[in-house]
Amino acid sequence: MNDSERFAGGDGTRAVRAGLPEPVKYEPTLPGPVFAAHFHLPGEPTGPYTYGRDENPTWTHLEAAIGELEAPGEEGVETLVFASGMAAISSVLFSQLRAGDAVVLPSDGYQVLPLVRAQLEAYGIEVRTAPTGGDAQLGVLDGAKLLWIESPSNPGLDVCDIRRLVEAAHVRGALVAVDNTLATPLGQRPLELGADFAVASGTKQLTGHGDVLLGYVTGRAGEPMTAVRRWRKIVGAIPGPMEAWLAHRSIATLQLRVERQNATALVVAEALRQRPEVSGLRYPGLPDDPSHKVAAQQMRGFGCVVSFTLPSRAHADRFLDALRLVDDATSFGGVRSTAERRGRWGGDAVPEGFIRLSVGAEDPEDLVADLLRALDESAD
Repeated sequence: MNDSERFAGGDGTRAVRAGLPEPVKYEPTLPGPVFAAHFHLPGEPTGPYTYGRDENPTWTHLEAAIGELEAPGEEGVETLVFASGMAAISSVLFSQLRAGDAVVLPSDGYQVLPLVRAQLEAYGIEVRTAPTGGDAQLGVLDGAKLLWIESPSNPGLDVCDIRRLVEAAHVRGALVAVDNTLATPLGQRPLELGADFAVASGTKQLTGHGDVLLGYVTGRAGEPMTAVRRWRKIVGAIPGPMEAWLAHRSIATLQLRVERQNATALVVAEALRQRPEVSGLRYPGLPDDPSHKVAAQQMRGFGCVVSFTLPSRAHADRFLDALRLVDDATSFGGVRSTAERRGRWGGDAVPEGFIRLSVGAEDPEDLVADLLRALDESAD
């Protein structure tokens, strides 16, 4: 039994100790990254490490850590890490689906999903879409091989009843994958809600410093996860050892960051709701948010992202230019707050003045003051 199993009481303890090896005298608590394309392998090619595209000791520690966060105390759970969140997403979709299969995607999900749809359809896979809110994906589920859920959705922050959708999908013989990027394992555990896969971009709040591209898939051992592992081997979408080590190092502060960022996000949302120029404000932690009731039933934290709309593209651009503590940048979940006018990328069905704000670890009062000052300065 390793330290993470002995002391994994609360989320903070689990995050600090997850994936650490047995203590060995004079060895570091978290071993440094292993840079190896191949390993000594005399005789028959058996053992845990043979070739660098298949396994790496640094991945092993990180995968154990993520598995302990996504499914604490559960046996028979595997985690595989990837070079990016999109590599992880692609591994599930393309390893589970064949020509003639049908998949259900969210129509309001991550803005790269339309590109994924085009590629799936090019391979002869039927793609159906429906919004996240109102459990609308239930209406297009019959005959599907895989249901893809993104809850909360990015960037609109709608939430669906994951357990309800999972039960309906399993009755119909479909697998279910849940994109858990925005919630993180500390906010939501899809496997506990019955999902077959928890998938996420570790680039975001899981690692939280904006210096790592990473993705992962967690699922119960069996043919579906074996297929994901095989896909990773074929495609070679593997993380570098340094990225894996940085990610594991960063997970130790996950609970501290999540607690601070999520609490501040609620404060920010409450401040923004008082502003007349702000419309369409969404944050699942607000008691009157359309998603709050369902989110409160299945989430333990509501995330660090707040979305809202300003009256025009020009107004949104002036607001972003006026901010001092918030960087105009894409992505989310970092310790430094970021915001962007999401419509500049295309692919998201959002108004021109739509803002996705990722709340960082700054002092809440400082961040709120900066946002309100920028709103004042950006007014017509």
